[in-house]
Amino acid sequence: MADVRFDSVTKVYEGGVQAVDRFSMSISDGEFIVLVGPSGCGKSTTLRMLAGLESTTDGSILIDDQVVNDMPASERDIAMVFQDYALYPHMTVQANLAFGIDRRRTHRSRLRALCAPSYANRRREELARVRTRVQDAARTLGIEDLLERHPRELSGGQRQRVALGRALVRDPRVFLLDEPLSNLDARLRLQMRAELRMLHRSMGATMVYVTHDQEEAMTLGDRLVVMKDGVVQQCDTPMAIYERPANRFVAGFIGTPSMHFLPGTLTGSTFATDGGPSLQLPDPGPDGPCLLGLRPDAVVPADTGFQAVVEVIEHYGDCTDLVLRCGDHELVSRIRGHYEGREGDTATFAIKHRGVHWFEPGENGRRIQP
Repeated sequence: MADVRFDSVTKVYEGGVQAVDRFSMSISDGEFIVLVGPSGCGKSTTLRMLAGLESTTDGSILIDDQVVNDMPASERDIAMVFQDYALYPHMTVQANLAFGIDRRRTHRSRLRALCAPSYANRRREELARVRTRVQDAARTLGIEDLLERHPRELSGGQRQRVALGRALVRDPRVFLLDEPLSNLDARLRLQMRAELRMLHRSMGATMVYVTHDQEEAMTLGDRLVVMKDGVVQQCDTPMAIYERPANRFVAGFIGTPSMHFLPGTLTGSTFATDGGPSLQLPDPGPDGPCLLGLRPDAVVPADTGFQAVVEVIEHYGDCTDLVLRCGDHELVSRIRGHYEGREGDTATFAIKHRGVHWFEPGENGRRIQP
């Protein structure tokens, strides 16, 4: 395995479109890093530059302290799993898994091997080694009984396992995964997420994973890199980002349901919202104009507090989401268990300590630490 370093990497396409802007970070050997953000934020471009499928405009990419900017993709010893699986339809699963395992050998070295007297023995040994690695990968991914099938005979989840297996048999320095679960249904995504985590834990591999699904990112990554418009907004552990988002964008992007933001003015522990009610908060915050960010579990039914109309009730069994209207603002309250009220009722709610955040006013407001 290997460690990876990006040093102020920038990518500008023709026409002046800047996809990635001065991306810098270090990835430790064996770490699982997730690049997450909305479509067009530069995460896939960053992954493709590491793979050697895109050139860099500026900056350096290093693998084990070796600059690889000008190194061909075939020589970087990296395996990539694509969103569309990229399996060869005319090959069996076994052939797909074995394909490319020795692609790094050059044409010249292959010719020299053919002329060598001991070529036949070495080839037999090589084929045995390939079969062993294919069997090991198939056993790890639970697809041993599928080796003689063709991709058209497989389900989406099985195809994804084959795509992962093809990367596994190569035993690369770094695994790259570009939204590999996006074509699967919800149940299969949950299953494959758990399998990916177990696979990473058993292998201790360096993995860089790209997704736009923040729930997927939270459950998979040792660290998350949240990106917007080609710029890194925050890089930290999933819980650190959830509990201490660096700015309004990160706070709104990470978390389900999303955090809601109320503009207003804080005096002590009383927050006067613009176009809404005054909220009594459990703790004082930064006096003056600011944005109050509320996680759904911070808004709870109470005997005293502020009034809101319950517009929508969504029951999930173990929890319930309430969409609330208070003045000009909409909030979501997530409560444990069942809610006994009805849609259209006016009810009383209060703010708990956990899930309260403060930001500077504006769309790009930074986090304010009280």
